[in-house]
Order: sequence, then C-alpha cells, then structure tokens
Amino acid sequence: MSGIIVVGVDGSGTARKAAEAARDLAAAMGASLHVVSAFDSDRTEVFGSGSDQWIVSDADSAETVARGVAESLGQDIKVSYSAARGKPADALIKEADRLDARMIVVGNRRMRGIGRVLGSVANSVAHNAPCDVYIANTYDAD
Repeated sequence: MSGIIVVGVDGSGTARKAAEAARDLAAAMGASLHVVSAFDSDRTEVFGSGSDQWIVSDADSAETVARGVAESLGQDIKVSYSAARGKPADALIKEADRLDARMIVVGNRRMRGIGRVLGSVANSVAHNAPCDVYIANTYDAD
C-alpha cells in the first residue's frame, strides 16, 4: 500500500498528537505524509525600519508551523509540508484533493459536548473528504 496521507496542524498539542498518529499510519502503510497548516487571511505585518524590514504574513506563519512539525516527524518516511488558504477543514480537503491523497488524519478535539453540535474540523472533514478519514484520539494531548 502507498499513497499520501494528509494531516492538519496548528501548533497545538492535539494537532501534534494527530500528526504523530499520521506518521505512524504512513510508516505502516508505506505512504508519504503531507503536513498542512491553514491560514484564513492575507494579513501581513512589517517589522523593523529603514532598509532592515521584515514582512510576516499569515501564510508565512502557517508554513512555519507546518515545516516545524514536518521536520520533527520525518524519520523513516517521506514528509512534505505546505500552508493552505481557507478554514482548517476546507484547507485539508482542498490539499487532499489536490494531492489525490489516500487518507486525511484529524484529531477528535471539539467532538464532545457543544463542539459536537456546532461542528468541528474532524466532523467537517469526515463529511466532505474525497478520501478515507482517520480520526485520532487526541483528548489527553492538551
């Protein structure tokens, strides 16, 4: 078995735990792993003055998060990363579709109580994904 497994991260402990589950699944399946962090705006900030200026955008921040997780996971498998525009569920679905992914891995954060009624990333992905969805148990991560 091979293919691509997509996992979303946002810097939280629960997302980290889902990424670790995705890594383990990818290793077991002989798949590669693609780590995605979503951003929802074009906001940028300029730091510094004169010729020493840095521009930081939400896209840059999202890519930094994805890269950090990807670099920490890639041991025995091929790991790539990207930042994707959109709300988290939409961004994961879009990336999975773009990459013709075999599976999306998400954590089960906010799937209890009122969060389950109002919706969650896992719920949205499970109902709209173009591929299989694995929901990792991440309740004890944060």
